[in-house]
Amino acid sequence: MSALVCVARIGAAHGVRGAVKLWTFTEDPFAIKRYGPLLSKDGKRQFEVATAREARDHLVATFKGVTTRDEAERLNGIELYVAREKLPATDEDEYYHTDLIGLAAVTTDGDALGRVLAIHNFGAGDIIEIAPLKGTTMLLPFSNAVVPEVDLTGGRVVIALPQEVEGEDGGEDLSEPSPRTRGPITTGRGFWLSC
Repeated sequence: MSALVCVARIGAAHGVRGAVKLWTFTEDPFAIKRYGPLLSKDGKRQFEVATAREARDHLVATFKGVTTRDEAERLNGIELYVAREKLPATDEDEYYHTDLIGLAAVTTDGDALGRVLAIHNFGAGDIIEIAPLKGTTMLLPFSNAVVPEVDLTGGRVVIALPQEVEGEDGGEDLSEPSPRTRGPITTGRGFWLSC
């Protein structure tokens, strides 16, 4: 089976006829209807969206075969996945998290730093988390200045460790995150989120 990418998470039941709140991680929230059956993380269960409508910060959706509130409540928290090849191709400088997690991280001199552990965005810009060979994890801005090269074929990211300058309130990072985003499933340099 090909790699699975998380595209949505089922939330609480909505109403009494089997609808649920559905949080999608796709640029177009309604794209989840075009991917065909969605899979549970283990690939053993399939879910097909029957209806979906936009709500405040999520969708309200129904799934084929789920018709009661009790059935809908049992789905709360399930993450929904699709096979990687069903997703659209990425643009230049845009990546799916699943393609980056696990890549080797090296310095601009080619020295090993560790591996990409995760990609985050806590609201102040995109962060790449590196698990070093020893020591605590590093959280670095995912910007062109700090991550000048992503080599998916070679299985690595190049990290230019940022310099810090003493300011009034201690160290200040001078690297500026890239302003490019493409909807709620991308971050900074063009990451596509996955669960």
